[in-house]
Amino acid sequence: MPLPVIAIVGRPNVGKSTLFNRIIGSRKAVTAAESGVTRDRHIAEAEWAGRAFLVMDTGGWVPSSDDIFEEAIREQVEFALDECDLVLFVGDAQTGPTDVDTDIARILQRGKKPLIFAVNKVDSPKQEAETSGFYSLGLGEFFACSAVGGRGVAEVLDKIIEQLPPVGAGEELTRPRPRIAIVGRPNVGKSSLVNALLGKPERVVTPIPGTTRDSLDSVLTYYGQKITLIDTAGLRRRTKIKEAVEFFCTLRSQRAIRECDVSVVMVDAAQGVVAQDIEILDQAAQLGKGLILAVNKWDLIEKDERTADRLTRELRQRLATYDYLPMLFVSALERMRIHRLLEVAMRIFEERQKRIATPELNRFLSKIMKDRPPPSLKGKDTRQFYLTQVETEPPTFIFFSHHPNLVYEPYKRFLERRLRESYGFEGVPLRLKFQKK
Repeated sequence: MPLPVIAIVGRPNVGKSTLFNRIIGSRKAVTAAESGVTRDRHIAEAEWAGRAFLVMDTGGWVPSSDDIFEEAIREQVEFALDECDLVLFVGDAQTGPTDVDTDIARILQRGKKPLIFAVNKVDSPKQEAETSGFYSLGLGEFFACSAVGGRGVAEVLDKIIEQLPPVGAGEELTRPRPRIAIVGRPNVGKSSLVNALLGKPERVVTPIPGTTRDSLDSVLTYYGQKITLIDTAGLRRRTKIKEAVEFFCTLRSQRAIRECDVSVVMVDAAQGVVAQDIEILDQAAQLGKGLILAVNKWDLIEKDERTADRLTRELRQRLATYDYLPMLFVSALERMRIHRLLEVAMRIFEERQKRIATPELNRFLSKIMKDRPPPSLKGKDTRQFYLTQVETEPPTFIFFSHHPNLVYEPYKRFLERRLRESYGFEGVPLRLKFQKK
């Protein structure tokens, strides 16, 4: 189930970014005393009362201003209202309600999203008694809080959890349909690939980077199995996100990776793998998603019988930590190997659900400890005595020993390689945990 999104909105300098930092437990958003510091949006995952959600910080909203920065801020907040599941509107107790607050309240009242109203900078009960003027905005109940000191923030978070849709709402009870996200930088051919797989021009395709402004689902049937394809907007480095719509391209793409089972990371054959591609792979791997590298526009490359092998070696060197990653050279335009791509994606979908029986794992572990045990460290025995798989999607294994903290990284990588040699897990990140027996 996708994580719900909470958008924090309000006029400039009411403490939205400070509240954002308080909720997520870090100083991710830049905060300062002057107005208008936050011009771009920030988004981060938070958790409260066992429930995870995404929090979006936005620039200060001035609905009727012609100032170029305020106009851009207004645009991004309006996008935020479209994208979020719940709005957290923030006022400032030190200034009281203003005409701008009134304008924002009217716009929010016309919207259809659930709304929570918080009045910030209330650092004492005396200040709280002076906030009654905010009832004039017509939004009803509000929560007095202090983002700096934390006063009242727990009550705001309790209300947020209360307003979120129930966990599992809308989920199908039948066999889950594989969800494959097509992700990558702009203009690498993601929409062309979706069109080729669907056999119809369902997505608008142009040579202009960033044409796709949304993440949309399409359904196709592959040997009787329905598959959901998620075509995403091109991911860009944050330093290049200069307009509100591009931010939401990134947001939607990030959500698509969270929601999918397998991420097909597309790269341009002429450009190879760049730092942004590795960032996309890292994000999908950290979330435990299946991974495929699709090297597109292969038809445009001048090649001989050794070109594919040479490029494969170069890519393997560049992606040394992803030695389990399948690579396919495809052409969405020429429909070259696109059905092979689906075949591999379905195989990875099944691999993520693979479970190895505990007796088999311990026979595997016993052989390794006999043939190649870890060296003792600080005079202590670091051998592993027991192994079990505790989760799938992604497969998660726990190794038990007397001194789990002394198992060094090269040996952990060795154990992962041996697991893959014995049991496969092509294209699937593995999670190895080490606990005290």
